[in-house]
Formats: sequence, structure tokens, C-alpha cells
Amino acid sequence: MNAPTTRRLTVAQALVEFLAHQYTERDGRRHRLISACWGIFGHGNVAGIGQALLESGDALPYLQGRNEQAMVHAAVGYARQRDRLSAQAVTTSIGPGATNLVTGAALATVNRLPVLLLPGDVFATRSADPVLQQLEVPSAGDVSVNDALRPVSRYFDRVTRPEALIPAALQAVRVLADPVDTGAVTLALPQDVQAEAYDWPEEFFADRVWRVARPAPDAGALAEAVHSIRGARRPLLIAGGGVHHSEAEEALRAFAEATGIPVASTQAGKGSLRHDHPADVGGIGHTGTATADALAREADLVIGVGTRYTDFTTASSTLFAAPGVRFVNLNIAPFDAHKLGAASLVADARAGLEALTGALSGHRVAAAYEAGYRAAKEEWERRVDAAYGAADDSVRPSQTQVLGALDGIVDDTDVIINAAGSLPGDLHKLWRARSRRQYHLEYGYSCMGYEIPAAIGVRLAAPDRPVWALVGDGTYLMNPTEIVTAVQEGVNITVVLIQNHGYASIGGLSEATGGERFGTAYRFRAGDGTYTGAPLPVDLAANAASLGMDVLRAATVGELRAALVKARGANRPTCVYVETETADTVPGAPDAQAWWDVPVAETATRPAAVAAREAYDRHAAGRRRHL
Repeated sequence: MNAPTTRRLTVAQALVEFLAHQYTERDGRRHRLISACWGIFGHGNVAGIGQALLESGDALPYLQGRNEQAMVHAAVGYARQRDRLSAQAVTTSIGPGATNLVTGAALATVNRLPVLLLPGDVFATRSADPVLQQLEVPSAGDVSVNDALRPVSRYFDRVTRPEALIPAALQAVRVLADPVDTGAVTLALPQDVQAEAYDWPEEFFADRVWRVARPAPDAGALAEAVHSIRGARRPLLIAGGGVHHSEAEEALRAFAEATGIPVASTQAGKGSLRHDHPADVGGIGHTGTATADALAREADLVIGVGTRYTDFTTASSTLFAAPGVRFVNLNIAPFDAHKLGAASLVADARAGLEALTGALSGHRVAAAYEAGYRAAKEEWERRVDAAYGAADDSVRPSQTQVLGALDGIVDDTDVIINAAGSLPGDLHKLWRARSRRQYHLEYGYSCMGYEIPAAIGVRLAAPDRPVWALVGDGTYLMNPTEIVTAVQEGVNITVVLIQNHGYASIGGLSEATGGERFGTAYRFRAGDGTYTGAPLPVDLAANAASLGMDVLRAATVGELRAALVKARGANRPTCVYVETETADTVPGAPDAQAWWDVPVAETATRPAAVAAREAYDRHAAGRRRHL
């Protein structure tokens, strides 16, 4: 009997070779599971993973980043654009390089998006102890800073022996390819083990296909859901991110057209129906439209598809107010399907919607209900037009007018990216999504600094689509470094940099909760500790230019429109810089249509906080637990 064929490689070389042969497959289409590896090198990965990537050539392409957290954001943007069927890896050195991964890992896991993290680790042999940047824990010799990644990873392993890589790598890619379990996956790699050679079985490097199934709903659960829908007089469907991940948009459209049931969307689910579809009633929850939130308050049945019901979606458990309201949840994850005491359909979103549409044949909501929400939708569109419009082209634009100018030039191919600040609220209410994956809002973690690196990831995933990163000044100052990456790699993104001299979103929240906008503006501090009205002499446009971008400055609405058109046609990374009008006299987005629970001081001496607590108590009285 012949001995098994082996190949002698280092642990790092074996891991890179293994990753180059992993694939996902859904609906007969195969995808490379790990398409590339981002990396910043230092001791801990330069002589291990770094050498292996160099040796592998095009087998696993390398992408150079400037900030470890940003590299994870770029990989997450890529994975989302690719419907979680393809992902990227991120490698770092030990110490601060590794701990910089934590925020990005949390973002990936919260949003159920796959990313493979390969941080270097301290010496497994303890031959250099403590090594530079090592955290010494007197009570535990087997702990390193990488253990901070455990709670934010869906799978974590530390590979302390070469042969342990085989089960660890297989478990890692299993989780990455699983639509229920996916998120950040961490393989911590001690730097001495990375460089250690081992005789690997040849079958470890064979092509391996991880099939992403479309599980159908249980027949009994389907019958129960159909019974509930047929008995509802005012049903409302909420489309979450799972609709996009499953590529279920056409199935949703068929369901809505067959039943007449209106469709509202979460931040992650927006664009599941085109904005001009008669059944699309816009965003739901604290940042939702008046149309969707009014329907939610009166709904006797809520059908959640691919949503995990965050507090923004439920208005902190105050939105679904009808006395007998019930829930039917279609979700591939049982954990989410059972929320709110729902009748659960544990299934793939596309398969579940197709099954519901077939079983509901001939059923349709009452004509009066359908006519009512369509009329309300038309009224809301008039409010959007008012927010987007400007008196003339010579005025400084408001933030909503910036969105209106962008709305006027994009088509179905463009992708709009945002994550934090006041923009998510305005976009959720106002943006007219024209196609699947046009609306890219990271609002599960709402991480400042996500937009620019995520735009790079999206453009790498969809090189033929114009990609826009909408960034406020506060977010820009958090993480502009990946502009250099976009310039170096020739990744053609457009950054729309909106300057309003402070944290607009938190400023508004501070005012609403009695904080009187304390600590939220970028202003000079006076001798008495107060802040003057003069803005800081900070030129963010010059900063973007210094990092290698072409910069177009726009002072008026007319100049903004021209700059956006020019940027969309540019062939290299471009920034459109605009300072917005913040005066109260300028129309903005409509106020929040539903509450959000941010606790207010129960005792205070300042009148603003006392009044805010009284308002808080009134709203909090409307909370309910759905069982």
C-alpha cells in the first residue's frame, strides 16, 4: 500500500495554499471563498504569512492597507457586496496591530458578514518571553491580546502546533461559508509556529466546495404562517438584510405583487424593492418614513423577512402598537426567527418567500388598505421632493440638498455607502434606492470610519459600479488613511465630504436628551471653558488632496451638481468637498417618525434635562414586550 502523498511547507505557506482552494457554491454558481488578503506587516506576520503571500503570487492576491481596523472594513464591504459568498482575509502583526482588529471584527459579527482574521501571536514555545508588545498576564500564561477577539468572533482558535492547523482551518471556513453562523473568524498564529515546517497531506490542498443551501420552511410552520396572513386585515412586511444576502429581491417583488402587502425596510434591507414600486413604503422605525411607521402602529400582523429587529427598527419596542398584533418571522437563523414571540419560518429568505407566495395563491389585502398606503406613499414622496429641493442654485446646500443633488445624477448602477452620523437617518427616510445593493448602510454597529475603506471593498467586488462614500467631517477625521490605499491601488471611489463643523447627529441627540449639545461642536475653546461661535480653521479638502485625491470644492447647490457629475466621470479617486448650511431656517429631513430609547438623567438641575426626562417618561410608557 502506497504511503499518503505529503508536501513539506511552513504553517503559513500551508494556510495560504489551503485558502486558495476554498470555494462556495449556491444555485450552481461557484465563488472563490477568500479572494484576497489585506495586510500590514510587522514582527509576528512578516516572516510567516508575509513570506507565504509573496511566494504564492496570484494564488492569493495581497492588498496593502494603512490601518488594521480599516482593512477589516474594506473586507466587510467586499463580502456584503458579494452577498456573503466571497470574502477576504486580514493579517496583522502582534500587539497593537492585532487589537486594532477588534472594532472591525465586532462590526462583521454584528452584521453577520464573513471576514477571516489572521493576527500574529506571541511565541508558542515561549522561547522569547516576553516578546516585544506581549501582554503578560501573571495568572494565565496562555493569554495574549488576541483573546480580546474571542467575544467578537464567531469562531476563534489559536494554532499552537502545525498539525492543529488542519481542523482549525476547516472549522474556520465552515463558519465563514455558513449563512447562519458567519461573522468574524479568527485564527491566531504564533509567530514561531507560522515559520515551522510540516509534512502536510496532499488532500488538505484539494479544491473544496462549501455549498450554501436554500433550506425550505417546514410544512407545518408554513401552514401556520399562511393561516395568520390570510386572517390579517392590516399586514405589513419588514424586509431586512437577509433579503439581499439571499438574493431574494425578485421573490419579494412577486410576493408583494401577488398579495398587495406593503413592504417596509430596515437600514440593511432598503432597496429590497425599488423605491418606485407601489408596495414599497420606505424605511421603518426611528429613522423611517411616516408611511411605514403609521402602518406599523396599526398593523395586526408583522411579517419579518431576514431582519433581527434592532431597537431602531422597533422604535425601542414602542412601534408595533396594535393591541393584538402578532408576528411571523422568516429567517435562516432560528435565533432571529423566534424574536417577538413570532410564529417562525426557519428557512432561506428566497425559498420561504416563494413558498409563501405559492401557498397564498388568490389571497390579497383589501383594496381600501392598498389604496390607503399608496396615497400615503405619494404624500411622503412630496415631502422628499421638498427636502431635496433648493430655492436657487446660488445658495449653500443643506445636507438633504446634498442628497438631492446626488439623487439627480445616479442611476441603477451606483452604490451609496454610509455608516454613522446624521446621514443614516436622512438616507433611510429619503434615499430612493434604484437597485439591489445600491444602498449600503452599515447600521448594525454604526461605526465611524467605515465608509472610505468599505467603498474600496465594494469597488473591488463590483469594479464596474460607481461607488460613493458619504462622509461627515467627524467620521472623516476618524479614519481617512485608506484614501492612500485607494490612490495606490487605483481603486476609483468618490468621497463626498460634508463639512458641518461638528457631530451633527450626537449634537441633536444631546439637545433632545437635555445635554444642550455639550461637547459636540468643533469650535475654539474660550478662557472660561465655553466654546465660541468661530469654527476651527481646519481644511479637510486640503487634507484629502494631500493624501492623493483629486478634490472638487463646491460652495453652492449649482457648483455641487457640477462637481458630482465631474466626479462620477472621473477615472481616479476623487473627493467632492461641500460645506453645508446648518441654519434652522433651511428645510431638512422630516423629524423622526418614531421614538428611540436613550435614557435621560432621572435627577438634574438644568431645566433642559428636567424637561427631557419628562418627555422620556411619556415615551417610555409606550414600551411593550411582545410574547
